Amino acid sequence: MTMKLLYGAGPQDVKGYDTQRLRDAFLLSDLFADDQVNFTYTHVDRLILGGAVPVTTSLGFGSGAEIGTPYLLSAREMGIANLGGTGSIEVDGQRFTLENRDVLYVGRGARQINASSLSAERPARFYMNSVPAGADFPHRLITRREAKPLDLGDARRSNRRRLAMYIHPEVAPSCLLLMGITDLAEGSAWNTMPPHLHERRMEAYCYFDLSPEDRVIHVMGRPEETRHLIVADGEAVLSPAWSIHMGAGTGPYAFVWGMTGENQEYNDVAPVAVADLK
Repeated sequence: MTMKLLYGAGPQDVKGYDTQRLRDAFLLSDLFADDQVNFTYTHVDRLILGGAVPVTTSLGFGSGAEIGTPYLLSAREMGIANLGGTGSIEVDGQRFTLENRDVLYVGRGARQINASSLSAERPARFYMNSVPAGADFPHRLITRREAKPLDLGDARRSNRRRLAMYIHPEVAPSCLLLMGITDLAEGSAWNTMPPHLHERRMEAYCYFDLSPEDRVIHVMGRPEETRHLIVADGEAVLSPAWSIHMGAGTGPYAFVWGMTGENQEYNDVAPVAVADLK
């Protein structure tokens, strides 16, 4: 298991960033590697993002040595989304089978987690978000069928999409973590429209199901001074509370969204008109 550190940045800092520095501060491009568990600890609301791809062996993790606690989840909760083939997650001896687009909620206090794939030819691809938690909730598998779907957008504006809530008060309760998956409708390219801010929560995006030649242009920054990141399959973007977020893909794609902050009100947002962006 590896654990990198990211310290985040403020809007005044970003004004002077070149492309590489912007990518270093907000883009995670090394989450998924065969037979590895890779985590990044960010100082943006102390979110931890992780990836695990068990191909030839089971992958175990759970130590809190990197963050100064007995176990990784001694004072944290976690969401694990399977973006690949069928796999399983074992939490302290309790086994859960995750099909593609299933999500497992792991409650505070879990000690040992093991990830494995059913087939090495089509391995599981586990994407993880972990945030500090002040309450105990039971582990729970949320299947794709159990997620709550919301159909949003307008095909005429190329932003028709289906948002599926997984870890959410209306589906599976948690302390502060929200997590879900959004799919773009055929022919649509734009996500998260209109762009918006939510001062009381940060968010992370993990883009997936892109073909190797395609990219998502992820727009971030203050509304009056935007920046952009070019994002490939399996890369994740940090979106601080001060930054807008929206994006468009050169081909089909989906993304996992994860949030944490002061509340779990998904609609606690401040929309920004596209015409006001600079």
